[in-house]
Amino acid sequence: MLKVAWSDSYNHPLPEGHRFPMEKYDLLPKQLIHEGTIDESNLFQPGTLTEKEILAVHKDSYWQKLINLDFSRREERKSGFPITEKLVEREITISAGTIRCTDFALEYGVAMNIAGGTHHAFSDRAEGFCLLNDIAIASQYLLDSGKVDKILVVDLDVHQGNGTAAIFNNESGVFTFSMHGEHNYPLQKEKSDLDIPLKDGTDDSTYLQLLAKHLKNLLKKVQPDFIFFQSGVDVLKTDKLGRLGLSIRGCKKRDELVFSEAKKSGIPIVASMGGGYSADIKNILEAHANTYRTAQSIFF
Repeated sequence: MLKVAWSDSYNHPLPEGHRFPMEKYDLLPKQLIHEGTIDESNLFQPGTLTEKEILAVHKDSYWQKLINLDFSRREERKSGFPITEKLVEREITISAGTIRCTDFALEYGVAMNIAGGTHHAFSDRAEGFCLLNDIAIASQYLLDSGKVDKILVVDLDVHQGNGTAAIFNNESGVFTFSMHGEHNYPLQKEKSDLDIPLKDGTDDSTYLQLLAKHLKNLLKKVQPDFIFFQSGVDVLKTDKLGRLGLSIRGCKKRDELVFSEAKKSGIPIVASMGGGYSADIKNILEAHANTYRTAQSIFF
């Protein structure tokens, strides 16, 4: 069964005119249920995190800033969000969902989080709409619990997974792979274990050829026990914050490639939603929904 983490808190209200499309977190599960891709039994409530799980990745000084909402205006601007208690609770819930997904993936082969992919959060600071790094927290959970020995992070958001790369810079148990826009945010890139910077306007064919080559090579080289897939759809040509040229069909082919390789290799995989900022919400929802449709068809 495809298990999908979702909570009402994912759709946290933001000030009018804010460019982050929170409504997608409410609309996507409704769309997936309406079309029959999933039903209510596929959804689960994430629960919460322990402080120990958070502090395994994030510094205590930063955690205290979050608890106390002690952000300067500059730090708040860098995060991209007005920092509130509800927003911090949302990020905790998202990371809890990704942790819970790992257990379902170990059981069923795949699990999904209708949020997350908060790959710009560093151990000591917030950046780019990310306060806590859900993929890093869940990866550390797997390593600390001894459930896996080697993790491959496949980050295919249009933006480099800079926070994840920095957090696991000296961690041999996690291999970070980021395929992203060369000239996009963040301007100051971190060093992933493998970075594939892409030219502006990169099309479906070029993108998919590169991904197929590198992913197959990495599965042989890294031999992971587990995969985290950051499945951002800001790779679309229509995206306001992206600069690549993928079609919705090309983005779906991307998802098919990642899930097929995981399934064929017998490697459990968790997908976190990542970014998506097309002007038309229909494009965002269709591309995100394709990720869930693809996982359902390949694994079940």
